[in-house]
Amino acid sequence: MDYNQLSLQLAAVARRAGQFIRQEAATFDRSRVEVKGLHNLVSYVDQETEKLLVAGLRELLPEAGFITEEGTEGAVQAEKFNWIIDPLDGTTNFVHGLPCYSVSVALIHYQELVAGVVYEVNRDECFRAAKSAGAFCNEQPIHVTDVPELGGSLLATGFPYSHFGLLDDYLRVLGGFMERCHGVRRLGSAAVDLAYVAAGRFEGFFEFNLNSYDVAAGILLVREAGGHVTQFLEDGDPLFGREVVASNGHIHRQMQDTIREFWVRGGE
Repeated sequence: MDYNQLSLQLAAVARRAGQFIRQEAATFDRSRVEVKGLHNLVSYVDQETEKLLVAGLRELLPEAGFITEEGTEGAVQAEKFNWIIDPLDGTTNFVHGLPCYSVSVALIHYQELVAGVVYEVNRDECFRAAKSAGAFCNEQPIHVTDVPELGGSLLATGFPYSHFGLLDDYLRVLGGFMERCHGVRRLGSAAVDLAYVAAGRFEGFFEFNLNSYDVAAGILLVREAGGHVTQFLEDGDPLFGREVVASNGHIHRQMQDTIREFWVRGGE
Protein backbone atom coordinates (compact mmCIF):
# COMPACT_ATOMS: atom_id res chain seq x y z
CA MET A 1 0.00 0.00 0.00
CA ASP A 2 1.23 3.50 -0.84
CA TYR A 3 0.94 5.21 2.55
CA ASN A 4 2.19 8.54 1.23
CA GLN A 5 -0.59 8.70 -1.35
CA LEU A 6 -3.06 7.61 1.31
CA SER A 7 -1.90 10.44 3.58
CA LEU A 8 -2.63 12.94 0.80
CA GLN A 9 -6.15 11.59 0.53
CA LEU A 10 -6.45 11.64 4.31
CA ALA A 11 -5.43 15.30 4.33
CA ALA A 12 -8.30 16.12 1.97
CA VAL A 13 -10.78 14.35 4.30
CA ALA A 14 -9.40 16.21 7.32
CA ARG A 15 -9.61 19.54 5.52
CA ARG A 16 -13.29 18.96 4.72
CA ALA A 17 -13.95 18.17 8.36
CA GLY A 18 -12.06 21.31 9.35
CA GLN A 19 -14.16 23.38 7.01
CA PHE A 20 -17.29 22.16 8.82
CA ILE A 21 -15.77 23.11 12.18
CA ARG A 22 -14.84 26.55 10.87
CA GLN A 23 -18.39 27.15 9.64
CA GLU A 24 -19.90 26.04 12.95
CA ALA A 25 -17.52 28.22 14.96
CA ALA A 26 -19.07 31.34 13.43
CA THR A 27 -22.47 30.67 15.02
CA PHE A 28 -21.62 28.27 17.85
CA ASP A 29 -24.02 28.27 20.82
CA ARG A 30 -22.23 27.37 24.04
CA SER A 31 -25.51 26.16 25.59
CA ARG A 32 -25.30 23.08 23.34
CA VAL A 33 -22.19 21.80 25.11
CA GLU A 34 -22.30 18.53 27.06
CA VAL A 35 -20.18 18.31 30.20
CA LYS A 36 -18.68 14.85 30.60
CA GLY A 37 -16.54 16.16 33.46
CA LEU A 38 -15.52 19.54 34.85
CA HIS A 39 -12.61 19.72 32.38
CA ASN A 40 -14.03 17.39 29.72
CA LEU A 41 -16.45 19.02 27.30
CA VAL A 42 -18.07 17.71 24.13
CA SER A 43 -20.25 19.50 21.60
CA TYR A 44 -22.41 18.51 18.67
CA VAL A 45 -19.52 19.81 16.54
CA ASP A 46 -17.25 17.06 17.88
CA GLN A 47 -19.90 14.45 17.21
CA GLU A 48 -20.89 15.60 13.74
CA THR A 49 -17.26 16.09 12.69
CA GLU A 50 -16.48 12.53 13.74
CA LYS A 51 -19.37 11.23 11.64
CA LEU A 52 -18.05 13.15 8.63
CA LEU A 53 -14.60 11.71 9.16
CA VAL A 54 -15.82 8.14 9.58
CA ALA A 55 -17.84 8.38 6.37
CA GLY A 56 -14.93 9.83 4.41
CA LEU A 57 -12.39 7.36 5.76
CA ARG A 58 -14.60 4.39 4.96
CA GLU A 59 -14.38 5.42 1.31
CA LEU A 60 -10.57 5.56 1.48
CA LEU A 61 -10.04 2.17 3.11
CA PRO A 62 -13.24 0.14 3.47
CA GLU A 63 -11.56 -2.69 5.39
CA ALA A 64 -10.24 -0.44 8.17
CA GLY A 65 -11.84 -0.16 11.60
CA PHE A 66 -11.94 2.80 13.96
CA ILE A 67 -10.72 3.96 17.35
CA THR A 68 -12.72 7.11 18.03
CA GLU A 69 -13.18 9.62 20.83
CA GLU A 70 -16.91 10.16 20.46
CA GLY A 71 -17.96 6.58 19.69
CA THR A 72 -19.74 7.11 16.38
CA GLU A 73 -22.25 4.32 15.88
CA GLY A 74 -20.88 1.50 13.74
CA ALA A 75 -17.28 2.70 14.04
CA VAL A 76 -15.75 -0.48 15.45
CA GLN A 77 -12.19 -1.77 15.52
CA ALA A 78 -10.78 -4.18 12.97
CA GLU A 79 -7.87 -6.60 13.22
CA LYS A 80 -5.44 -5.26 10.61
CA PHE A 81 -6.03 -1.55 9.90
CA ASN A 82 -7.63 1.02 12.22
CA TRP A 83 -8.16 4.76 11.95
CA ILE A 84 -7.55 6.66 15.21
CA ILE A 85 -9.70 9.79 15.26
CA ASP A 86 -9.95 12.92 17.38
CA PRO A 87 -12.49 15.03 15.49
CA LEU A 88 -11.86 18.21 17.49
CA ASP A 89 -8.72 18.22 19.61
CA GLY A 90 -9.01 21.33 21.73
CA THR A 91 -12.77 21.30 22.34
CA THR A 92 -12.46 23.59 25.37
CA ASN A 93 -10.64 26.16 23.24
CA PHE A 94 -13.35 25.85 20.58
CA VAL A 95 -16.17 26.28 23.09
CA HIS A 96 -14.58 29.41 24.53
CA GLY A 97 -13.66 30.90 21.15
CA LEU A 98 -9.91 30.47 21.63
CA PRO A 99 -8.38 29.86 18.20
CA CYS A 100 -6.28 26.72 18.63
CA TYR A 101 -7.96 23.40 17.81
CA SER A 102 -7.48 20.69 15.28
CA VAL A 103 -8.66 17.58 13.48
CA SER A 104 -6.36 14.63 14.18
CA VAL A 105 -6.49 11.32 12.29
CA ALA A 106 -3.96 8.50 12.04
CA LEU A 107 -3.91 5.02 10.51
CA ILE A 108 -2.30 2.06 12.24
CA HIS A 109 -1.40 -1.25 10.62
CA TYR A 110 -1.77 -3.62 13.55
CA GLN A 111 0.05 -1.44 16.14
CA GLU A 112 2.30 0.51 13.77
CA LEU A 113 1.57 4.10 12.75
CA VAL A 114 1.66 4.40 8.96
CA ALA A 115 -0.16 7.65 8.09
CA GLY A 116 -1.35 10.69 9.98
CA VAL A 117 -2.76 14.20 9.60
CA VAL A 118 -3.23 17.09 12.02
CA TYR A 119 -5.25 19.92 10.53
CA GLU A 120 -5.12 23.14 12.56
CA VAL A 121 -8.39 24.80 11.63
CA ASN A 122 -7.78 28.48 12.37
CA ARG A 123 -4.38 28.80 10.69
CA ASP A 124 -5.44 26.51 7.83
CA GLU A 125 -2.32 24.41 8.33
CA CYS A 126 -2.43 20.77 7.32
CA PHE A 127 0.38 18.68 8.77
CA ARG A 128 0.72 15.20 7.30
CA ALA A 129 3.13 12.29 7.47
CA ALA A 130 3.46 8.76 6.17
CA LYS A 131 5.73 5.92 7.14
CA SER A 132 9.23 6.45 5.69
CA ALA A 133 7.99 9.36 3.55
CA GLY A 134 8.72 12.42 5.70
CA ALA A 135 6.48 15.10 7.19
CA PHE A 136 4.88 18.14 5.58
CA CYS A 137 2.90 21.28 6.38
CA ASN A 138 0.72 22.46 3.51
CA GLU A 139 2.93 20.25 1.32
CA GLN A 140 6.19 21.91 2.37
CA PRO A 141 8.69 19.57 4.08
CA ILE A 142 9.10 20.13 7.82
CA HIS A 143 11.85 19.09 10.21
CA VAL A 144 12.57 19.29 13.90
CA THR A 145 15.15 21.82 15.07
CA ASP A 146 18.81 21.10 15.72
CA VAL A 147 18.86 22.89 19.10
CA PRO A 148 21.33 20.75 21.08
CA GLU A 149 20.55 21.63 24.70
CA LEU A 150 17.46 21.93 26.90
CA GLY A 151 18.64 25.40 27.92
CA GLY A 152 18.04 26.69 24.40
CA SER A 153 14.64 25.09 23.90
CA LEU A 154 11.00 26.14 23.94
CA LEU A 155 8.67 23.44 25.27
CA ALA A 156 4.94 22.71 25.22
CA THR A 157 2.78 20.85 27.71
CA GLY A 158 -0.82 20.16 28.61
CA PHE A 159 -2.30 20.65 32.06
CA PRO A 160 -3.95 17.69 33.82
CA TYR A 161 -7.75 17.61 33.61
CA SER A 162 -8.25 14.40 35.60
CA HIS A 163 -6.21 12.09 37.85
CA PHE A 164 -5.24 14.98 40.07
CA GLY A 165 -3.45 12.61 42.43
CA LEU A 166 -0.42 13.16 40.21
CA LEU A 167 -0.81 16.93 40.14
CA ASP A 168 2.04 17.55 42.59
CA ASP A 169 4.36 15.42 40.46
CA TYR A 170 3.34 17.30 37.34
CA LEU A 171 3.86 20.69 38.96
CA ARG A 172 7.32 19.66 40.14
CA VAL A 173 8.21 18.54 36.61
CA LEU A 174 6.79 21.77 35.17
CA GLY A 175 8.84 23.83 37.61
CA GLY A 176 11.97 21.88 36.71
CA PHE A 177 11.50 22.60 33.03
CA MET A 178 10.65 26.25 33.62
CA GLU A 179 14.02 26.70 35.32
CA ARG A 180 15.94 24.94 32.53
CA CYS A 181 14.55 26.15 29.19
CA HIS A 182 13.46 29.31 27.37
CA GLY A 183 9.84 28.76 28.38
CA VAL A 184 6.89 26.38 28.53
CA ARG A 185 3.67 26.98 26.57
CA ARG A 186 0.22 25.42 26.91
CA LEU A 187 -1.89 25.70 23.74
CA GLY A 188 -4.71 23.29 24.61
CA SER A 189 -4.35 20.78 21.77
CA ALA A 190 -1.85 17.95 22.14
CA ALA A 191 -2.13 17.21 18.43
CA VAL A 192 -1.08 20.77 17.58
CA ASP A 193 1.71 20.69 20.17
CA LEU A 194 3.18 17.59 18.52
CA ALA A 195 2.76 19.03 15.03
CA TYR A 196 4.64 22.14 16.18
CA VAL A 197 7.51 19.99 17.49
CA ALA A 198 7.65 18.37 14.06
CA ALA A 199 7.65 21.79 12.39
CA GLY A 200 10.44 23.15 14.61
CA ARG A 201 8.28 25.63 16.54
CA PHE A 202 8.85 23.75 19.79
CA GLU A 203 11.86 21.64 20.72
CA GLY A 204 9.83 19.37 22.98
CA PHE A 205 6.45 18.41 24.43
CA PHE A 206 5.40 16.44 27.51
CA GLU A 207 2.03 15.45 28.93
CA PHE A 208 0.41 12.59 30.83
CA ASN A 209 -3.07 11.02 30.91
CA LEU A 210 -3.42 11.16 27.14
CA ASN A 211 -5.40 8.88 24.87
CA SER A 212 -4.28 7.36 21.60
CA TYR A 213 -6.53 9.68 19.59
CA ASP A 214 -4.87 12.72 21.20
CA VAL A 215 -1.39 11.78 20.03
CA ALA A 216 -1.44 9.19 17.22
CA ALA A 217 -1.02 11.51 14.23
CA GLY A 218 1.34 13.81 16.12
CA ILE A 219 3.67 10.98 17.11
CA LEU A 220 4.11 10.00 13.47
CA LEU A 221 4.65 13.63 12.46
CA VAL A 222 7.47 14.08 14.97
CA ARG A 223 9.17 10.82 14.02
CA GLU A 224 8.95 11.48 10.29
CA ALA A 225 10.28 15.01 10.86
CA GLY A 226 13.39 13.55 12.49
CA GLY A 227 12.39 13.73 16.15
CA HIS A 228 11.96 11.21 18.95
CA VAL A 229 8.87 10.21 20.94
CA THR A 230 8.70 7.94 24.01
CA GLN A 231 6.99 7.51 27.33
CA PHE A 232 8.10 9.59 30.31
CA LEU A 233 10.69 7.33 31.93
CA GLU A 234 11.14 4.57 29.39
CA ASP A 235 11.70 4.29 25.66
CA GLY A 236 8.50 2.31 25.09
CA ASP A 237 5.89 3.15 22.46
CA PRO A 238 3.71 5.98 23.79
CA LEU A 239 0.73 5.43 21.47
CA PHE A 240 -1.35 3.60 24.09
CA GLY A 241 0.89 4.40 27.06
CA ARG A 242 -1.05 7.45 28.36
CA GLU A 243 2.07 9.66 28.57
CA VAL A 244 4.28 11.28 25.95
CA VAL A 245 7.66 12.95 25.71
CA ALA A 246 8.40 14.25 22.21
CA SER A 247 11.49 16.18 21.17
CA ASN A 248 13.86 17.10 18.40
CA GLY A 249 15.95 14.13 19.54
CA HIS A 250 18.90 16.16 20.75
CA ILE A 251 17.29 17.16 24.06
CA HIS A 252 15.30 13.98 24.61
CA ARG A 253 17.50 12.44 27.27
CA GLN A 254 17.67 15.77 29.10
CA MET A 255 13.87 15.94 29.09
CA GLN A 256 13.57 12.39 30.43
CA ASP A 257 16.21 13.07 33.08
CA THR A 258 14.31 16.16 34.23
CA ILE A 259 11.06 14.20 34.46
CA ARG A 260 12.83 11.38 36.32
CA GLU A 261 14.17 13.87 38.85
CA PHE A 262 10.74 15.22 39.81
CA TRP A 263 8.19 12.51 38.83
CA VAL A 264 7.98 10.79 42.21
CA ARG A 265 4.65 8.97 42.52
CA GLY A 266 4.22 8.86 38.76
CA GLY A 267 7.21 6.58 38.55
CA GLU A 268 5.91 4.07 41.12
